[in-house]
Amino acid sequence: MAISNTGQIGKPGGLSLAKFRLPAEARIFAVLLAVAAIFEILGWFLVGQSFLANKDRLLVMILQVSVIGIIAVGVTQIIIMGGIDLSSGSVVALTAMVSASLAQTSEFGRAVFPSLTDLPMVVPLVCGLLVGLACGLLNGFVIAKTAIPPFIATLGVMVTARGLAKWYTEGEPISMLSDSYAEIGSGITPVLIFLGVAALFHIILSYTRYGKYTYAIGANRSAARVSGINVNKHLVVVYAVAGLLSGLAGVVTSARAVSGQAGMGMMYELDAIAAAVIGGTSLNGGLGKITGTVIGVLILGVVTSGFTFLRIDAYYQEIVKGVIIVVAVVADQYRQRNRRS
Repeated sequence: MAISNTGQIGKPGGLSLAKFRLPAEARIFAVLLAVAAIFEILGWFLVGQSFLANKDRLLVMILQVSVIGIIAVGVTQIIIMGGIDLSSGSVVALTAMVSASLAQTSEFGRAVFPSLTDLPMVVPLVCGLLVGLACGLLNGFVIAKTAIPPFIATLGVMVTARGLAKWYTEGEPISMLSDSYAEIGSGITPVLIFLGVAALFHIILSYTRYGKYTYAIGANRSAARVSGINVNKHLVVVYAVAGLLSGLAGVVTSARAVSGQAGMGMMYELDAIAAAVIGGTSLNGGLGKITGTVIGVLILGVVTSGFTFLRIDAYYQEIVKGVIIVVAVVADQYRQRNRRS
């Protein structure tokens, strides 16, 4: 039976083979289910317990990846646009330090700013978001105005932000934060923030001009410029949004820990990039969805929680995570070759 070059089976009313392919998100979700099933089976054989039946374990797992998820939503947009952001983890640390210093209570005798204690929760929250926004704007302006590769520009901001976080209190942690500020990171609030952010930007990317411009620039920057899109302006906006979300992640991180530390957010940028790539976002730009990134975040969470559940040493988690990232990138390259052919 002949198959035409249009991908249809050569018979009357031929059916397109593409109709039988699952959507990308469905395939990624199938991977999530497979990984969870593997840990469930291993749990019964090695530990004698169920991995999935423990609700507390699943809640802790989601809480652990919620901050990475917030960052990953912003990183996904940057990658779709054809960029990269290595600064988000350091921005989390800087934001956590600044917001925590403004959330201290007067009961603490060594407050960073003794005259700025017992402030309303909204003050450290807004200041933290502004710090993240400023870092994102810096990334965007440097890349747009100097044509420096995003890898180098964001690497510079990563080092600078981490240094500022250490300089802010000369490496000393910030403690004694107000109860109202701590509520931002209490209970399932971080999860709700993550899901709310993901839902919002899923809608924005799918149904607004902002989303159309982001995909258009990532697919073909020259064509986007010729079609009338102000590429440099939009680039700055997307990096600013990602910085704002990193700032939000920093606020949530410090609120969960009820402290600010310069070492917070270490390697978060790589986990966020990994979640986006695992979720189907192409490193070549122009392809990806927030829903896929959410599933990618959950896959990372299941792997981390599963290894902890099986009492396997933490360094094996990094090895497996690295393998997953490489496999995801290889799959992306294979997908890109099929699209071009």
